[in-house]
Amino acid sequence: MGNSHTVSRRTFLSSAGLASAALAAPAAGLLTQSPPLQRPAGAAADVARDEDYWRRVAAQYRLNDSVINLEAGYWGVMSIPVHETYLRHVDRVNRDNSFYARKAYGADLAAVRERVAAFLGVGVDEIAFTRSATESLQCLIGGYNRLTPGDAVLYADLDYPAMQDAMKWLKERRGARIVRIDLPEPATRENVLAAYASAFDRNPGIRLVLLTHVSNKTGLVIPVAEITALARQRGADVIVDAAHAIGQLNVTVPEIGADFVGFNLHKWIGAPLGVGVFYIRRERLADVDRMMGDEESPASSILSRVHTGTTNFAAFLTIPAALDFHAAVGPAHKAARLRYLRDRWVAAVKDVPAIEVLTPDDPGMSGGITSFRLRGKTTRQDTERIVDDLLKTHGIFTARRTGIAGGDCVRVTPALYTKPADVDRLARALRTIAG
Repeated sequence: MGNSHTVSRRTFLSSAGLASAALAAPAAGLLTQSPPLQRPAGAAADVARDEDYWRRVAAQYRLNDSVINLEAGYWGVMSIPVHETYLRHVDRVNRDNSFYARKAYGADLAAVRERVAAFLGVGVDEIAFTRSATESLQCLIGGYNRLTPGDAVLYADLDYPAMQDAMKWLKERRGARIVRIDLPEPATRENVLAAYASAFDRNPGIRLVLLTHVSNKTGLVIPVAEITALARQRGADVIVDAAHAIGQLNVTVPEIGADFVGFNLHKWIGAPLGVGVFYIRRERLADVDRMMGDEESPASSILSRVHTGTTNFAAFLTIPAALDFHAAVGPAHKAARLRYLRDRWVAAVKDVPAIEVLTPDDPGMSGGITSFRLRGKTTRQDTERIVDDLLKTHGIFTARRTGIAGGDCVRVTPALYTKPADVDRLARALRTIAG
């Protein structure tokens, strides 16, 4: 029996092969929204202040404007062209189902992997996909096999809580000795480097270090390449948490300098939720165990270092569209815009003694994320009251962060759709709250 909704076998087979063409769509083909996105000429720092351009960028997002969202660090909203590409992939995967998954998805995902490797500046054999930066780093930390009982592992108070847990778990898994340090406040490049150097001096048995390139708690950007070099001199390996670095900063893996890096693409690259990646320098692959003895991929392949099972096919297929949009906006221009928005509200409250800004003005140590606290107000209850007041009284959404040696704080994270008026409103609200 046939009807108008029946798909012929020939049509079905043809549709299952459409993925590669869709993946190859250039940025110019994606950015079809009005007004068009045409980046002006000039230095990134100058373009960061071109409000006409950023209004056109903001027009590429479909948002709920009932609140000013300054909590963009949780995850990155997809732009309209990326979202529409994602929906097309969802429709195709759902329509062509297991036939597509078995017969065509593998080749399409391989093409996506090649694109991501080129973007990160590494070999395709050096990366594997996961569902998040957390999963990426759990694979690296849990699989790292060069520890012997009594070796020390090092992490800091500003590292992500789940990653701190993973480092502490190495005591149970590998017999490791746990070393934690508190990063200095206020931070400078010199005193952060000194904090790690001192930790190595006091603990000559350190063999593994967790570094967070951009802290999810305060936004502090640490000099990961220098600390990694310092660790190597002391015989230690480094695993870098770059969840907030890739896309917020204009940086590639070689510039980070570590042999093991975990990140995601659904924060600052703007891919759909559920897309992570990790990197292992090919010469170091043997130093990370296969995931629970995985035999689906050969031991010589990085793909054997993670086994997530069935993932969201459409989310991974949409990565090229997110990279296209990121490239069209301009990685350096994006980083400069986020820093401009950060600097604008910070400068407006710098003269308020009660407000303690936790991220340095040094452009090498800050990006878009910056946290603050009111002096003497460091408890959970203190910061929750500030977050609540900002939302209910001023219509501004922020987030409380905890686990910092100096006390809890409030995190402020702008996005590409954030307007200067939004951060100006934040500054006025903070002056009122502090007063």
